[in-house]
Amino acid sequence: MNAASYSALPSTFRSLDRNFSALCSDIRNPGYVDCHSNCNKSTSQASLFLCSDSANRRNGMLGGPLCVNPSGRRNIVGPTSYSVETSAYDVAALESPSRVADEKVGVLLLNLGGPETLNDVQPFLFNLFADPDIIRLPRLFQFLQRPLAKLISVLRAPKSKEGYAAIGGGSPLRKITDDQALAIKMALEAKGLSSNVYVGMRYWYPFTEEAVQQIKRDGITRLVVLPLYPQFSISTTGSSIRVIEHIFREDAYLSRLPVSIINSWYQRKGYIKSMADLIEKELQSFSEPKEVMIFFSAHGVPVSYVVDAGDPYRDQMEECIFLIMQELKARGISNEHTLAYQSRVGPVQWLKPYTDEVLVELGQKGVRSLLAVPVSFVSEHIETLEEIDMEYKELALESGIKNWARVPALGVTPSFITDLADAVIEALPSATAMCAPTSTSEDVDNGPIRYFIKIFFGSILAFILFLSPKMIMAFRNHVI
Repeated sequence: MNAASYSALPSTFRSLDRNFSALCSDIRNPGYVDCHSNCNKSTSQASLFLCSDSANRRNGMLGGPLCVNPSGRRNIVGPTSYSVETSAYDVAALESPSRVADEKVGVLLLNLGGPETLNDVQPFLFNLFADPDIIRLPRLFQFLQRPLAKLISVLRAPKSKEGYAAIGGGSPLRKITDDQALAIKMALEAKGLSSNVYVGMRYWYPFTEEAVQQIKRDGITRLVVLPLYPQFSISTTGSSIRVIEHIFREDAYLSRLPVSIINSWYQRKGYIKSMADLIEKELQSFSEPKEVMIFFSAHGVPVSYVVDAGDPYRDQMEECIFLIMQELKARGISNEHTLAYQSRVGPVQWLKPYTDEVLVELGQKGVRSLLAVPVSFVSEHIETLEEIDMEYKELALESGIKNWARVPALGVTPSFITDLADAVIEALPSATAMCAPTSTSEDVDNGPIRYFIKIFFGSILAFILFLSPKMIMAFRNHVI
């Protein structure tokens, strides 16, 4: 993180709305809310906008390639593109007669998605690995994206099913995200802003594409896109934004819709304080809180994303940890801490140090009490409930660590939800049209001879790739 990014950190924030805390306490078990569509699965206000008109839901696979050139990022809102201090938003101004009473504000929450049943696991994995931002193939090999995704998803499905079976047979991510959507809607209403809150998942229902079409049907006139990833990565926020850009570019109405994208929000004071609150509370469960090692575990990304593609994820993660520890030190908590990266797959090198290796090293060094903090996750899912709570806990205890605890994900913590609502309000003034509509594809290869040559030589290179020792070993060990 460069000096400019640090200087963009806000020094003052909107105070938390204490009256909202009581409202948020009811979100953990929300009742049914009136739904204006025919979706039978609606369990919260967010589900108003999750229903799909698509008839092709049998296997849950996304149809058609989604690879587009990720351009037009000029209106992404991030720590270096707007100042929280100078973009204070006057809710009354938006809803005043001068701004027209029929202004409709929408908030689109973006998340990964997850299989809801064991039968969903393989098609979910296919959607994941078919994303060119997850498996970055050279241009010559891009025609292999979907076949390769099919192969990997079939190989990984049995092991992944075991993990989901261990946490109840499916991912809780959709329900938690619905709860967060309802909580944010209520928080915005408490601050005087009426809005529609939508949920768009990247790799499972409700897909981002479905949410965007519902936004269009509802006639939203101003939209804030809020990824539920604190730190930006091309594999998470970047991938979802690419899909949104593609859809908006191809639609005349959407291309004119004022949109503000909150690129990342790891540096927000409300988020930092909410994380510090959870850590401080969990430390008290140890008999000797001051002796506890605070162990931040973040989801990893391949090193090539950072080194070759310029992904800011590592820098933002390190700054995030710094800010959390600064907040803890201000409270008189000066425990030792460390950061490691989990969830690596495949034969390529990922960000280091690796969580599993660090746990063994800490045990060997005599660390006896450890508090795990899943810093890149704001919702419970398989990486927290199975990977951390089961696999890493067992490894830590086997390595000599005697006392283990884990900080829960933020979920619908009132202070966290209130801060996200503030972020939405602050982002509204910067909303602008994303791009001009286009009627033709950016990449059209009209030469059949050139296409044949590309397929022919691409197939030969792919054959060589699949026979490489690293790839054979990866398939043999089911690591990709």
